[in-house]
Amino acid sequence: MNKLLIILLLTWTTTVFGQVKEKQQPSDFLPKGYVVFEKINGDLNKDGVLDCVLIIKGTNKGNIVVNQFDEKVDRNRRGIIILLNKNDHYELAIKNDECFSSENEDGGVYFPPELSIEISKGNLYALYSHGRYGYWQYTFRYQNSDFELIGFDEVNGGAVVDSETSINFLTKKKQKKVNTNENTEGGDEVFTETWENIKVNRLIKLSEIKDFYELDMSIY
Repeated sequence: MNKLLIILLLTWTTTVFGQVKEKQQPSDFLPKGYVVFEKINGDLNKDGVLDCVLIIKGTNKGNIVVNQFDEKVDRNRRGIIILLNKNDHYELAIKNDECFSSENEDGGVYFPPELSIEISKGNLYALYSHGRYGYWQYTFRYQNSDFELIGFDEVNGGAVVDSETSINFLTKKKQKKVNTNENTEGGDEVFTETWENIKVNRLIKLSEIKDFYELDMSIY
C-alpha cells in the first residue's frame, strides 16, 4: 500500500512539474548569447493556429569589426527557431543557430543580399533579394519532423530579367527560362523555356543547413 502511494505521489509530482516547465512564450526558447532579430507569425502546420518563427542573432563582441569604410559593424551570424503553437504553450519544431550570415556582411562593390522570411499557405520562404542582380528563394514545408526544402526559385537580373530557374524537389523537375530579346528594356522579355528531370536522393532539412550561402543549387 505504501509503495503504491509513493508511486502515485511521484507520478503526480512529475506531471505537475512537467506542466510548470512547459515553455509558454517564444522568448523561453532563446539560447544564451542570442537576441531576437525578427519575429514572424503564421500557420506552418495547417491547424488554423498561428505558429512562431524567430530569427535570432549572436551577441559575441568578438564579431564586431571595422569594415572597409572604417565603420563598426556586427558580423554575428543569424539563425532560426521555429515554434509550433499548442494553444497553451509552444513546441520546438527545429532550431538552427547560425545558418544565416550577418545582415552586415561585406557586399564588395554592391550591397549584400537582403534576407526576408515569410510564411504563406503553410510554407516557409527564405528570400534573398539582391537588387539589380535579382533574387533567389528557398521554399520549405513542415514534414517528417523537420522543415524540408521542396522548392527553389532564382531570377537573374533586375529591371531586365536575363533568366529564371525554378526547381520542384517533390516532382523532381527543373524549369529554365532564358531571355532571348537582347534589345529589351524590361517588361518585354522573350523567353525560351526548357524542362528537365533532376535526381533527388533526399530532401534537404532546414535544421541541417550550416550556411545558406554554401547551398549549391547548380548541381540539380
